[in-house]
Amino acid sequence: MDIVTIHTAKTTLSQLLARVEAGEEIVLARGKLPIAKLVPFQPPAKKRRFGALRGSVSVGTEFFEPLPEGEMAGWE
Repeated sequence: MDIVTIHTAKTTLSQLLARVEAGEEIVLARGKLPIAKLVPFQPPAKKRRFGALRGSVSVGTEFFEPLPEGEMAGWE
């Protein structure tokens, strides 16, 4: 992470943005006091859509039938 003064950032903004685009993080400082950070943009993750698998997953009727006695004993 590199620290750059605001004056330098004004004169070399294009180069700084190219470095940020390449993955670097750059801190902008007023004198020696850090005030901001340039970081690569991360697009927000897509929102999950309810029911996205509807129609591609099915549950058979045997799912709702009672378990055999031997298997039920293992759950008790």
